[in-house]
Amino acid sequence: MSTHTQDPVVVGVDGSAASFAAVQWAARTAAGHGDPLYLVYAVGAPLDFGPGLGVVAFDNQALRADGESVCAAAAKIAREIAGELEITTIVVDPDPAPTLIERSRTARLVVVGTYGRSAIGRGLLGSVSTSLARHAHCPVAVVPQSYAEHGERPGAPVVVGVDGSPRSAEAVDIAFSEASRRSTGLVAVTTWSEFFRYRSRPEMQEQARALQAESLAGHTEQYPDVPVTRVVVEDRPARRLLHEAEDAQLVVVGSHGGGGFAGMSLGSTSQAVLHGVSVPLIIARPRA
Repeated sequence: MSTHTQDPVVVGVDGSAASFAAVQWAARTAAGHGDPLYLVYAVGAPLDFGPGLGVVAFDNQALRADGESVCAAAAKIAREIAGELEITTIVVDPDPAPTLIERSRTARLVVVGTYGRSAIGRGLLGSVSTSLARHAHCPVAVVPQSYAEHGERPGAPVVVGVDGSPRSAEAVDIAFSEASRRSTGLVAVTTWSEFFRYRSRPEMQEQARALQAESLAGHTEQYPDVPVTRVVVEDRPARRLLHEAEDAQLVVVGSHGGGGFAGMSLGSTSQAVLHGVSVPLIIARPRA
């Protein structure tokens, strides 16, 4: 029986290359924070076939055996990265999305993989990670399959979206912590638009700059080891975040925004970032 006191990092695994990439990233992250690692395989088996079904061509035991095999392979990958990790493997019958959402209640972070920007990748992404981004009870990390090929980008910065909303504030907390742990810098991105606004561009720029400064206040003192690059521009939030992500090792955004400075809608574009980013992404969610 596990005796850990830390909240675990929970990873959804399914045997795909994308999920094994997520395991690699999650193992490094869990080891860096001293957290246990839970590898969760959700069979997606129907629990009730309904009345009138006599013989069902469905082998639950075989599917669970497949799950155990996948978890064993994932555990081997994790141990190769961080042999000291406390690893727990879990195979359950329900579908992945509700399983991981429920597990998120007691997790520090939930991690899933994605195939990337292709049409197939976006379809797979939407089925699980989008549900987690909307309903998880802790932050959610989405790791692209390409991470397995390219790994970490030592020295590359952490990018965070800042819009003054409560979820953005949580994203800033996470981003500074991750940048400090990775011994790298932070790029804070705040965008604005004059569309349907009745202020001059200089006024909008200054108001956005002030909002970003207020959002970062205190963090620069708490993390003096983290150099900060401040980006305040007229642009669409998702487009600018994806641009900055091209040279980053991690992106952090809020699950939804809507607060703070008028004209910025970081939260409303988090799905666009989720579907377009090519490096690991953490989506800040309120903890249970």
